[in-house]
Amino acid sequence: MRIAIGSDHAGFQYKQMLITVLRTRGHEVTDFGTDSPESVDYPNYIRPVAEAVASGTFERGIVLGGSGNGEAIVANRVRGIRCALCWNVESAKLARAHNDANMISLGERMMTREDAVAIVDTWLTTAFDGGRHVKRIQMIDA
Repeated sequence: MRIAIGSDHAGFQYKQMLITVLRTRGHEVTDFGTDSPESVDYPNYIRPVAEAVASGTFERGIVLGGSGNGEAIVANRVRGIRCALCWNVESAKLARAHNDANMISLGERMMTREDAVAIVDTWLTTAFDGGRHVKRIQMIDA
C-alpha cells in the first residue's frame, strides 16, 4: 500500500519508528517531514500529507503529534479526507469499518509504541463495512 506520513516535532520519534515497521511489512511509505524533534508548526507538514491522499497519489495517510488533535483538525480541512484521531485498536477498527477513514492521527504522548503499531496495523487491515455507512460517508463528503 502507498502510505503518506508526516508529523510535527512531538510525533517525530513514533513517525520514524512507524516508517521502519511499515516498510518492513512491504508498504511504500513517503515521509513528508518533519526531519527532527526540533519545534515546528505542524500544519506545514500535515496539510501536504492530506493533500497527497486527497489527490489519490497515496491510498492512506498517517499523521502524528503530541496528542494528535491538531493534526486531525488540519487534515480534515482538506476536501476528501476523513482523518480519525485514534487512541486504541477499537477506535482504529471503527474508523475504517464505519467511517472509511483514509487517514489517521496519532498522539505520541498518548500511547506506547506497541499500541501505536497495533492501531496502525488494525487500521490498515480493517475493511470498510459499507451498507448503512455509505450514505453517511456521502453526506460527510458532500
